Amino acid sequence: MKAVVSRIVRFVLWFFTKPDWKGTENVPAQGGVIIATNHLSLTDPLTVAHFLYIGARRWPTFTMKDGVMKIPVVRSVAKSTGQIPVKRGTTDAVKALKEAELALTRDGSSVIFYPEGTCTRDPDLWPMSAKTGVARLALTTGVPVVPVAHWGEQNILPYGSKKPRLFPRKRLEFLAGPPVDLDRFRGRPLTATVLKEATDAIMDDITALQAKIRGEQPPAVRYDLKRARLEEAEKKRAGDAGGDDTTKGAAE
Repeated sequence: MKAVVSRIVRFVLWFFTKPDWKGTENVPAQGGVIIATNHLSLTDPLTVAHFLYIGARRWPTFTMKDGVMKIPVVRSVAKSTGQIPVKRGTTDAVKALKEAELALTRDGSSVIFYPEGTCTRDPDLWPMSAKTGVARLALTTGVPVVPVAHWGEQNILPYGSKKPRLFPRKRLEFLAGPPVDLDRFRGRPLTATVLKEATDAIMDDITALQAKIRGEQPPAVRYDLKRARLEEAEKKRAGDAGGDDTTKGAAE
């Protein structure tokens, strides 16, 4: 099944992408490794898997949303190729993290994670603030975290769009860096502060790599999706309250 899937993906991507892979030597040839990468588009899993399998010669293992795993064909392919299902917001999410840990430590797998948890909402598509799960897994297992940045998938299928732009072929740039230096966090209690600082170190490396690809300066402060949603909710509540007062005044 792995051979069949890899051939199909390579054949399809050849038609509408022109990949440029750099830094593949930073991905260990064997042993457990976390591949931490930014998230631009729903096409990312295919292009990141292509980079890892063909460029770095490692089989890609993903943690996949349970909703995706419910699609019959996808489910059978995912299970037969070693992908890890995740049910968010349930105790099964902890089970999935344990399975990822076993894949890293027992099976020596290369497991791909999107620390942001979703496609970036930054207006300029820079990496956002991230969740701490990847840092926790790295510090628990001791496996290296290789940061990978990529750019170009947003030209194929921008987030929120349902219609891909396949032609002309799109240039995709990938750059893998050396493992993130997490030594200063190892052996310390996994407090919220330690996990946040380790997560920031991972995202700093990913952002720096993307800045190098783009030849641009990233923002001084990363976009925080949670904060942005809270601010939007506050604005909506304020707007609704203002509308109620206006309506009441008009009626009087």
